[in-house]
Amino acid sequence: MTFGAEADEAASHKLLDDYFAWGGNFIDTADVYSAGKSEEIIGRWLKARPTEARQAIVATKGRFPMGNGPNDIGLSRRHLGQALDDSLRRLGLEQIDLYQMHAWDALTPIEETLRFLDDAVSSGKIGYYGFSNYVGWHIAKASEIAKARGYTRPVTLQPQYNLLVRDIELEIVAACQDAGMGLLPWSPLGGGWLTGKYKRDEMPTGATRLGENPNRGGESYAPRNALERTWAIIGVVEEIAKAHGVSMAQVALAWTAAQPAITSVILGARTPEQLADNLGAMKLKLSDDDMARLNEVSAPQPFDYPYGKGGINQRHRKIEGGR
Repeated sequence: MTFGAEADEAASHKLLDDYFAWGGNFIDTADVYSAGKSEEIIGRWLKARPTEARQAIVATKGRFPMGNGPNDIGLSRRHLGQALDDSLRRLGLEQIDLYQMHAWDALTPIEETLRFLDDAVSSGKIGYYGFSNYVGWHIAKASEIAKARGYTRPVTLQPQYNLLVRDIELEIVAACQDAGMGLLPWSPLGGGWLTGKYKRDEMPTGATRLGENPNRGGESYAPRNALERTWAIIGVVEEIAKAHGVSMAQVALAWTAAQPAITSVILGARTPEQLADNLGAMKLKLSDDDMARLNEVSAPQPFDYPYGKGGINQRHRKIEGGR
């Protein structure tokens, strides 16, 4: 997501070089990132490095607007057909390994989208497909329709997931596990909050996501700053990082990577230094006590019903019978 925006082409290629030198091979982008520039930057890197390109797993996404017209958006056969061809051209590929629907489209029948994706697999334009930002019933419906019609089935979901945002655990994770889908979390560092760069009651400044735009989406400064839960989580992450002699980012990433159904974790580094630090999380093994502390302080806080204790008790059945 940073390519073509926070990182120019030279910086982006340096990040990819370093990432592959570490042993990485999964590249995630989207047509809408920097209005297609991210895909173009990746495409030129792949062309210039054929050895690395042969090992690369390239994932991109389609759905969001790439123009001003009514057919320049969505998951219709019309839009996805053009979007996929455009992504293939920008990336310089004959096949995209993983093609992801960037968000649900309530105006297009899911059957139309799934048939297009099955055709795209059959034609060799994509290897697999997945979803992003879907909720539980979206996942269940799409997976079961694909199964019933004999279509290729979805393999991944890319949701927001981190110590600050854990509500996917209430139903989305279970829906993915039931459908046999892996999770590829985006924003595992909570937009930079879990790195320790933001301080309580100090408006962010400088070359950071919130320094450039304090009101940036769900990670905006004021709402999170006002929550005691935010600072309790950050405090525990900091304590565990100090105990291990590692960065807070590595603790947050190690926690995310250890969660059920996680296939990989999406990184959004701007600099080689950030990337090296993030990848260092692969070497960090959090103890059972570390995990318990992080789980407790960051636990989702749903209402009693349907996802809280009351709802869980209603769904639970004791094998010995009785209440």
